[in-house]
Amino acid sequence: MISPRTRRKNMILTCEQPPKLPPSSALHKPYKRADFIRDTHQSILLHVTRLPFLEFIFFAQRTRGKHSPLFAFLQFDVIICLMINLYELINASNGQLFGEPTAQLFESFVTDYDVATVNQIFVAVDNAHEYIAQAIQNGVSGVICARPPECDTTGVTVILVKDVEQALLSWSHYVLGKFGTKVIAVTGVAGKSTTIDAISHVLSLRYQVLYQPDLSGKRVNIPIALANLTEAHQFAVLKVGVGGMGEIPAMIQAIQPEVAVVTHIGTIPTAEFAHINQIADEIRLLVDYLSPSGLAVLNYDDDLARSMGAHTRATVKTVGVSGFGADLMAYNVQYELDKTRFELRHGDARYINQSTPLLGKLSVYALLNALIIGAHYDIPLIESLQALSKIAPLAGRMNPLRGKNGSLLIDDTYNANPFSSLVALDWLSAIKSKHKRHIFVFGDMGRLGENTRMGHRLVGQRASQVADVFIARGQNASLAARSALDNNMDASNVRITHATNDTVNMLNMYHINADDIILIKGDMGGRMELITSALLDNPDDHRQLVRQSRILPTASFYNPSRLSWVELDYDALANNIHAIQRRLSPETKLMAVVKSDAYGHGAISVAETAIANGATYLGVSSLEEALILRDNGIDAPIIALNYTPFHLVHEAIQNDITLALFDLTVARTYDRIARENNGVVRVHVKIDTGIGRLGVMPDDALTLFRNLLALKHIEVEGVYTHFSMADEQSDHTAKQLSIFKTLLRDIQSLGYQFKYIHAGNSAGTLAHPDAHFNMVRTGAAMYGIHPSPVVSLSDDFRPVMAWKTIIAQVKRLPPKHPVGYGNTYITQDYETIAIIPVGYADGFRRAPNTWREVLVHGQRAKVIGRVSMEKSAINISHIPDVSVGDEVVLLGAQGDDRITAEEIAGHLGTISYEVVCSVLPRVPRR
Repeated sequence: MISPRTRRKNMILTCEQPPKLPPSSALHKPYKRADFIRDTHQSILLHVTRLPFLEFIFFAQRTRGKHSPLFAFLQFDVIICLMINLYELINASNGQLFGEPTAQLFESFVTDYDVATVNQIFVAVDNAHEYIAQAIQNGVSGVICARPPECDTTGVTVILVKDVEQALLSWSHYVLGKFGTKVIAVTGVAGKSTTIDAISHVLSLRYQVLYQPDLSGKRVNIPIALANLTEAHQFAVLKVGVGGMGEIPAMIQAIQPEVAVVTHIGTIPTAEFAHINQIADEIRLLVDYLSPSGLAVLNYDDDLARSMGAHTRATVKTVGVSGFGADLMAYNVQYELDKTRFELRHGDARYINQSTPLLGKLSVYALLNALIIGAHYDIPLIESLQALSKIAPLAGRMNPLRGKNGSLLIDDTYNANPFSSLVALDWLSAIKSKHKRHIFVFGDMGRLGENTRMGHRLVGQRASQVADVFIARGQNASLAARSALDNNMDASNVRITHATNDTVNMLNMYHINADDIILIKGDMGGRMELITSALLDNPDDHRQLVRQSRILPTASFYNPSRLSWVELDYDALANNIHAIQRRLSPETKLMAVVKSDAYGHGAISVAETAIANGATYLGVSSLEEALILRDNGIDAPIIALNYTPFHLVHEAIQNDITLALFDLTVARTYDRIARENNGVVRVHVKIDTGIGRLGVMPDDALTLFRNLLALKHIEVEGVYTHFSMADEQSDHTAKQLSIFKTLLRDIQSLGYQFKYIHAGNSAGTLAHPDAHFNMVRTGAAMYGIHPSPVVSLSDDFRPVMAWKTIIAQVKRLPPKHPVGYGNTYITQDYETIAIIPVGYADGFRRAPNTWREVLVHGQRAKVIGRVSMEKSAINISHIPDVSVGDEVVLLGAQGDDRITAEEIAGHLGTISYEVVCSVLPRVPRR
């Protein structure tokens, strides 16, 4: 494998004049020729051909003062390989230069501005155009984009093209033709990376092969892989993803494969497809393209894949596991903790006692694909088997690692879909031992659309049969956990979390040890490898994990069915809970208030996160809210803080819900209902010490408590009050507190010993430590919302919610042009406006006041005209280069700016609590 070279500063050779080339013996590297070329910046280009099939290019920048002799680079063990030629790229992509070019040769393409550096071309696909400035700041030498950058591009080569992805695919087609490289295309819904790795290991026995299995199957990754192509490479093994209808034809045209490998089609389509047959139809285009001299390698065990051999002109070879009929079949497959044993049948030949370090059934198919391709190119199976007996697992693909306390981690965190997750669980089942505990840690699976629930529940059902402990992390993964519970898995061994740290803490609660096998699985967006990293026995092993080049930001959530969405930071939520707990004594418990759908944040996921981080109790408004939590598997104590009607009391008893009590007549009725249902109503009695809402008045409190002693079906677990002005500078809170403490002494003299005494809401908890008692009730602070300007949060709290949408249209309006209903806004001059698909039906208020500003490209844009039901307008005249699809932040941070709930509340004339609660449920949360 020839990969991009690691960059080091000391690789640069500086000199004033073209140096005299020393003999190859002095260089310790043979060469054939040396050419020196000056460009307009007087840089010297030393072009050395080390071997007939490998070109290395060295830059020597002209510098002032002393220069280093050529032999100075003898100590360098790494060399930059620059293979992308500017003018070839322009010609192949039908591009044009924007300004004067500076660099003419480049090492690679890069789509991530955060890791962009010198000698790279930044590829501005989708909304990456807005990050060109950051990429340039990080040192890129070139940019390819579809419109002129708005930033300073001095010293950078900029190429303009009509369509960036198509332009790079055209360049890919050119370089493949230039070198005559044969392409092997690998496609399917699972197992592509391991298949590519196995094929390349086998072909490398005879040929020079280009392959980069860690790249995803997106179209833009084809040119990224081919950036390292040279005339030496006889084969390029490329991944062809199935990201949507119509994507594969463009890739076929670009790479024109000689061989196509179809791994697995699966049974559940992604969100981009209505039916699994549509995925098969898209993949079939690749197989149908093959020429009569080509080869199609199909999975015999997959009906849809096998059927693709009926119409192709190419030679068809099939592979299978334990199913007779395949051209190459593995049988007697035995899965072990560190290897897979198998035997092969190929025609009349048998190969017994074979093994590979790779784990799982997907790996067996990968080996079979590699073996059949090797045989096609005259590599004997026995040689290929020997090579594959030493192949190492790829990062994040069923990779065994040593975990803490001697546990075994199976890191399968590269990606996940229902098919690959079920196969991973099949492996866990196959190696199940009475002496081992099997723990399955599972994250969300994305891109399933309307099949999200079904896909996750299938995984949960299988987990209930295989795993001893099941920890689901994430909103979608919780569906799998509940499916496991529905399939009679022990509730004490099923846990739901929503943050990385919570998951790790939960695992530690199970005291993981040398008898544990921990399978960790999840999709890219879930970053489940961070959980693996936290469990490693040797922290240096993080190099074997996926996505370790940098700390990636949380991916923005996009729901194809909605154009506006809420992003929730569960790590921030956990952080805030811990920040509250640091302000409490060890004896003081925390009630997490999750009423009103957890202030609009999503009650289920917030409740699960709160309990996982030490909250003892959950507070909701009504029995209905409490039952939603119970129905979703939350068994923590819950109190309904509002009045509960008599006809619902039996449901409270059945579901173990605590009720608020503040009236003797109500108490007697509750007691009667409980007696008739052979149960007990657990209550917390609320005392009105000065808020004038629900609660027994102080003068009536002792009478109520005396009578409660005679009601045998009511259990008085707690007593509480509520502050009305804890968030303001007032003596009223002190008065309320004094009344409450006095009553407590009198009530306790009747013989009551309360398990819970609570008074402090968020403001009371933060501003009045003497009001903590042995429990506090916090809502706003938990969500990173300031209780008030007087009682604000310290810097160790973080906002949990962000609300986002996208640009739906950009248009330039002439002077005196109306915008929106009622023509309430008239343009004064030529103005550029954008339409955002969010309105009062989403909670984006229309009147009397509305949101004042939103964030676009990190800059503020004013909301103009009337907000309508599902659309609003913003003025972006001062923000250049805004395009359809660009992210818009209504609440939260973008760039260096942030719009807070408190700021919005000021514009709306309300409080921050209302801002977050007003985002309507139809806006998806994640």
